Amino acid sequence: MTEPIGPITTTDAGIAAPSDNDSLTAGPDGPILLQDHYLIQKMAQFNRERVPERVVHAKGGAAHGYFEPTADVSQWTKAGFLQRDRGRTPVLMRFSTVAGELGSADTVRDPRGFAIKFYTREGNYDLVGNNTPIFFIRDPSKFSDFIHSQKRLPDTNLRDATMQWDFWSLRPESMHQVTFIMTDRGTPRSWRHMNGYGSHTFMWINAGGERFWVKYHFKTEQGVETFTNSEAAAMVAEDPDYHLRDLYTTMARGEEAVWRVEMQIMPFADAESYRFNPFDLTKVWPHSDYPTQVIGRLVLNRNPENYFAEVEQSAFEPANMVPGIGPSPDKMLLGRLFSYPDAHRYRIGTNYLQLPINRPLADVNSYNKDGAMRFRHGGNQPVYAPNSFGGPASDPERFGDDGTWAVSGEMVRGAYTLRRDDDDFGQAGTLVREVLSDSERDHLVDNVVANMRPVQRQVQERALGHWRNIDASLGERIAAGLGLSTADTRR
Repeated sequence: MTEPIGPITTTDAGIAAPSDNDSLTAGPDGPILLQDHYLIQKMAQFNRERVPERVVHAKGGAAHGYFEPTADVSQWTKAGFLQRDRGRTPVLMRFSTVAGELGSADTVRDPRGFAIKFYTREGNYDLVGNNTPIFFIRDPSKFSDFIHSQKRLPDTNLRDATMQWDFWSLRPESMHQVTFIMTDRGTPRSWRHMNGYGSHTFMWINAGGERFWVKYHFKTEQGVETFTNSEAAAMVAEDPDYHLRDLYTTMARGEEAVWRVEMQIMPFADAESYRFNPFDLTKVWPHSDYPTQVIGRLVLNRNPENYFAEVEQSAFEPANMVPGIGPSPDKMLLGRLFSYPDAHRYRIGTNYLQLPINRPLADVNSYNKDGAMRFRHGGNQPVYAPNSFGGPASDPERFGDDGTWAVSGEMVRGAYTLRRDDDDFGQAGTLVREVLSDSERDHLVDNVVANMRPVQRQVQERALGHWRNIDASLGERIAAGLGLSTADTRR
């Protein structure tokens, strides 16, 4: 028998394990005995190694780094970590695809999730978004329907292009985002070579109580690089973990990935009379109206030490906002304030915020108690508020709900009152005609045709009507690529 050269194997309770190799049996040829607690623990733990995968954004990777402010933003927000004299704030950034499962390929056409956790002195601030500045829908009631349309059919368990385009064509508000992801921006070369966006409109509040509407932009300093449709498809076969591998090896080489943090800032009063609803997630704010202003740098420089502990168990929730930052009337954002933490409680457990990757650097003084897997508690202190025995107490003067806005009106079901420039096709048309180059427009046509070719005829015809509304020439080119004449699609 050789002496072990490392530490002694133990059970998860720290007790020395009886054997690494053999089960306890009734004689060498007999059955395994129930009292082999170490075998049972190993099997039971193995059976539970995987928490449920995320319903969306299941496949992804992450890296650690920091945010460093470079400009004075005190005129707009009192958020401490954004102040120029604060120095660096640690961050965790996770990238992901949206529709694919854990084992899916990285380079398929899809939006990319772009989630950041800022470990600030005032508590965790989580910002979730995508590599697109807009989204498919403007009301959270349609979110589960949208995701279902991008997943798998219930009978065959196969993906279905008709299902995807049926939803998109029945929700014209989605066409701005569809146009974006059908360009080569829908197949980024790596996570490092794409921009990120908070996408939603948020509120900033300064020390004087003044309020501003803002949008976050993260511009890659590596430069925007994309795959063509054929290159992305080839990489699916060559290396389905290409993006995950690229980020990991970049950090392992000691290199950094850097984004320039820019803000669009709208005076609070402008929102009421702006020509379209500025809280509609299917639209961008034109930079000619609200140019971006650089406020800092986001730098990634370190890999997680354990993927499961730091990436799979990481939990981002838009409801985590520090003083100086608040929500807006963006209906999708308001829905996500509930949806994200509720998903984490189901997927990871009631006390997911006590996991090291999610635990804030700031002190936690809470009256929440117990629940599965809770290991931090308040000790000998009151478990209710108010109390007479020195338990935690809120400070509304310092940390009240200052990020609010006035609301009025009858209860209705509808996403925003229409304004002069509220339509579902105008901004997508501007993207096609004024932003894309000739070669990018050619790729857009090719990508759409390839994506729509398997779609049922009636859905193709409906979608072509939307493409013509976006841009007549673009619609005709897509129709020609699908072999559909004008007469066919306008009956």
